[in-house]
Amino acid sequence: MNKIILMGYLSRMPELRRTEGENPISITRFDIAVNRRGKDRENSEADFFHCTAFGRLAEFVEKYFDKGSKMLLSGRIENNNYTNQKGEKVYGYQVVVDEVEFAESKKDSGNQEEIPENLPF
Repeated sequence: MNKIILMGYLSRMPELRRTEGENPISITRFDIAVNRRGKDRENSEADFFHCTAFGRLAEFVEKYFDKGSKMLLSGRIENNNYTNQKGEKVYGYQVVVDEVEFAESKKDSGNQEEIPENLPF
């Protein structure tokens, strides 16, 4: 089973793009910073995860989340391994997002735009 659940803050604005062709797909990429739990909360560290959402979920993330927004997401981890121009193997990963939820109230986030109640995903 490949499942990851993260709660953290967007560390940059989501970037939406659309594929070209007969059936274009929306793709949004964003990074989420997740605080590590530790005994000393003042000096706690954060882990940063590269995330990708597709379709209507991608459009939703781009529209309703900004840098600093707190979110809860679930998805799976996929490898992004490739060989660079020098012939060296480069290892990486991304979180492919399946679900997203708000992890703070609208007034706490500062986002005053009306958020739909019945979401299609």
